[in-house]
Amino acid sequence: MVAVPRFRPFRALRYAVDDLATVTAPPYDVLSEAEVRALAASSEHNVVHVDVPLDGADRYRRAAARLQAWRDGGVLVQDAEPSFTLYRLRFTDATGAERDLVGVLGGLEVVDEGAGGVLPHERTTPKASTDRLDLTRATRANLSPVWGLSLAPGLTALLRAPGEVLGSVVDGGVEHVVERVTDPERVAAIAAAVGADDVLIADGHHRYAISRTYRDEVRAATGGDAGAAEETLAFVGELVPEQLSVAAIHRLYSGVDAPTLRAALARRFELTPADRPGAGTLAAMAEEGFLTLVEPDATWRLTARPGAFDGVRALDGGWLETALADQPVAVTYQHGLDAAVAAVTSGRAAAAVLIRPVSVAEIERTAREGLLMPPKSTFFTPKLKTGFVVRPLAD
Repeated sequence: MVAVPRFRPFRALRYAVDDLATVTAPPYDVLSEAEVRALAASSEHNVVHVDVPLDGADRYRRAAARLQAWRDGGVLVQDAEPSFTLYRLRFTDATGAERDLVGVLGGLEVVDEGAGGVLPHERTTPKASTDRLDLTRATRANLSPVWGLSLAPGLTALLRAPGEVLGSVVDGGVEHVVERVTDPERVAAIAAAVGADDVLIADGHHRYAISRTYRDEVRAATGGDAGAAEETLAFVGELVPEQLSVAAIHRLYSGVDAPTLRAALARRFELTPADRPGAGTLAAMAEEGFLTLVEPDATWRLTARPGAFDGVRALDGGWLETALADQPVAVTYQHGLDAAVAAVTSGRAAAAVLIRPVSVAEIERTAREGLLMPPKSTFFTPKLKTGFVVRPLAD
């Protein structure tokens, strides 16, 4: 029997405010400490007070107490009945195209690693921090959603019609709109659609793993079912090109000097001098099929030599891993062309390689064939706001 994931509505906790912009925030893992403090200072009810608690060994206890105080004081109000939340993202992408993405927030089943149904799509880098687990234990709530991609056809059509509009926020040129769906027939149809095929984790592998650990702790404590912790908060959209905006995460290298790195890459790539990266570089890379090596004082176009990557998947990240496998390089990851170039010119990295976004077809192939991409292969945009929905894990 093929495993498919359970996807359920839940009684959401929502802010009882007119201006959601004052209380929502970007996801915790893209915020600097200075940005967290600025958001916290902007409103005593901004979600970062709970989602990114700072200062002191008791910060998780304080976050949990604040969350409970918001519930007691009516800052957060729980829905009277289980619902799904439609989440729309409207923006102009890097190519100038107008985009309108839609997904649904619900409770996605937490499955054992390797059990099927909910699948990783790339190898993850180790994270020693227990921050998210400690926060979940204290607050007994899901605050930030995992981003899942459903392989089931037809989900977008089920989400197209509007629900009950609860609010919208415009930030950085992106309009975020949330709508509640409670109609039993529509709720059942959405749950059935997501539960008809695999869900691929696009963003939030670490959060999903933490949900598995927390579920197991609750099971052990109760001696049985973990209740609400059997699922975790997830945004699920359909895995189709019109519903995805995927950017590249570029590679920063240190541990060797730029000439040594260039010589290693030259074994598998043809190098030709290029202009310093600019506004049209990424589009040209995608259209003409090359990568870009950025050194402090030079830039090179990298074109794969014929046969150099036979037997290697056609992924820029995989090609670079293969080309540099015998080099003592340290690699870090940087979204954004300007930021990657700045890391080199500032001396933070010896060199950078700009790579191309992974295609939607390759993402689906990864899922269907049970494969994993190299770490940080994809950057799904725009990022979802935290605070539109809080999912309680205990009454």
